[in-house]
Amino acid sequence: MKEDSRKSLSEILIDQKKLTPEELERVITTQRNTKLRLDRQIVAMGFVSDEDVLKALGLQLNLSYIHAREYPVEPVMVEGIPLKFMKQNQLVPVSLDDNEITIAMHDPLDIYSIEAIKMATGLKIKVVIGKEEDILKTIEDLFGSGTSSMERIIENINKNGDESLPENQDDIEHLKDMASEAPVIKLVNLIISRGVEYKASDIHFEPFENEFKIRYRIDGILHDVESPPKRLQPAIISRIKIMAKLNIAERRLPQDGRIKLRVMGKEVDFRVSTIPIMLGESIVMRILDRTSVILDMEKLGFSPATLKEFEEYLVKPYGMILVTGPTGSGKTTSLYAALEKINSPEKKIITVEDPVEYQLKGINQIQVKPQIGLTFSSGLRSIVRQDPDVILVGEIRDFETAEIAIQSALTGHLVFSTLHTNDAAGAVSRLLEMGAEDYLISSCLIGIMAQRLVRVLCPHCRIPSRPDPHVLEEMGVDLSDENIQGEIYEAKGCEQCAMTGYRGRAGIYELLSVNDDIKNLILKKSDARNIKRKAIENGMRTLRQDGWEKVKQGITSVSEVLRVSLEE
Repeated sequence: MKEDSRKSLSEILIDQKKLTPEELERVITTQRNTKLRLDRQIVAMGFVSDEDVLKALGLQLNLSYIHAREYPVEPVMVEGIPLKFMKQNQLVPVSLDDNEITIAMHDPLDIYSIEAIKMATGLKIKVVIGKEEDILKTIEDLFGSGTSSMERIIENINKNGDESLPENQDDIEHLKDMASEAPVIKLVNLIISRGVEYKASDIHFEPFENEFKIRYRIDGILHDVESPPKRLQPAIISRIKIMAKLNIAERRLPQDGRIKLRVMGKEVDFRVSTIPIMLGESIVMRILDRTSVILDMEKLGFSPATLKEFEEYLVKPYGMILVTGPTGSGKTTSLYAALEKINSPEKKIITVEDPVEYQLKGINQIQVKPQIGLTFSSGLRSIVRQDPDVILVGEIRDFETAEIAIQSALTGHLVFSTLHTNDAAGAVSRLLEMGAEDYLISSCLIGIMAQRLVRVLCPHCRIPSRPDPHVLEEMGVDLSDENIQGEIYEAKGCEQCAMTGYRGRAGIYELLSVNDDIKNLILKKSDARNIKRKAIENGMRTLRQDGWEKVKQGITSVSEVLRVSLEE
């Protein structure tokens, strides 16, 4: 290798028996007229393939050759390298590691392009050699032909004339025509498919005065993405409403609908919500991808002790189990996983939900429809007459629902439900505030679980960290814990995690067992603070304590646990 690196390109090719001395003479003779560089002249005359010449050039320059299968399947996004520049100079970023970017180039001797990238990005440059066709195909696959997919679609719309896209939304038939045009359909499909590809939980369409913004919620955090021009707002909103079978003429009232699409080879449901705002209609699409939902309790992030205790609740013949937390904290997923765990031919399980997010095999699910009088309370009252063994009430929102759920739990049914409270102990106070009787609550409650979702650190770029002792004190961490100086990590960011430092989410849990001590406090109508204090004395691990365990395991960061949890 070292010997080859000191040889000329032609000597390396002759040594490799890719080129004969006679052929080299013919190449040099022709080169005098064409003025092509030697390596390109050899390829142009067909004596040696482009790949063999590039590999030989790599030996000469001590650079690696990149095969077609080694190019990235997702774009490596780096500011300062325009798509047009990539295509013109036949180069593409293939990886980003710390402060070094690896660039595949067809011409590794193009020092001007290398210097331009170095100045624009401020990064160290590592060059690998690739075939021209492989590089251009990668650019096309990842970025499009010098423009993004959205830009190409918008260009097609522009070719059809701007007059077809007025801001005036009063002409309903015209709105329908706009929404039915192929470029608008492609644009909406592109936005949706990107959301699924990025594993977003929601897509937000937000009208502002001078822009129409698209944002994806990924791992619980909203991210701005490439957005279409403001003038396409009426067409895009109308298209989504048509897909969701909503009334496109109604723009004064909120509407809800559903869409079922096949995206990236799988069936995906979307829950669509529209609401009128000052500058138009805001739309949020909740992505309900059944294949991405984990309904295996062992994989949701439970500690072994918490999982064992929670599973003991599931085998109780009757009683009530509550899961609390804010919207988007994974309550429904935990309850679905619990139902999957106990689902068997011997049990009849009925749910009443708003909405039914995922259809579960072998379980009877009811969708709440308040507009026709099918509410949680009326649905629950009817469920009891269906001879169920297990009942899931999507959410307890009022006294009537709470009363029926409690009565169901006391009359031989295992009842699951959710409440919006900050912690497990707060659920008792919430039920009392609704008007439920303390003696009934203490009699039916088995356990209460509070939960949050924390982002999981990207394993490719997480870096060791020494948290500030004051921050750890805020978390309630014992500063004498010998693991504090162990393997604790924080987020950094790389191309694998889109520079966020995180990939995916896991749950942190607080499980309050309603034992005799807690029942006595409920009967005394003690506040949530006293109930929580007694539960901790009895061995309950709080959300932050469970989060700290996951920090010590390298799963998440201290800042992430503090972000999602609140200790009073």
